Amino acid sequence: MTEATKTRAGTSTRTITVTWLALTAITIGSWWLAPGHSTTTVGASVPITVLVLALAAVKCRLIIRTFREVRGAPRWLRWATDGWLVALIAAALVLYLI
Repeated sequence: MTEATKTRAGTSTRTITVTWLALTAITIGSWWLAPGHSTTTVGASVPITVLVLALAAVKCRLIIRTFREVRGAPRWLRWATDGWLVALIAAALVLYLI
């Protein structure tokens, strides 16, 4: 690969493009799951909420690893960001279910 096709951390433009496409697909999928565009009266749904939070966790991890350049960081930082993400999503889920 040439220098022009790599970012500072060594991530290729192909990786960035694929990540961006995945983020876009997950965003559209999350929107599609939302009942807001339904014509009938809808209520809260635990399975849909859990699925949307799981998709949000995947999106956050992709952003952290690819665009925040944690992919090439020390192992302790990768684990710390993953741990923070798990704690954040778990807290949001607990608050929703209470």
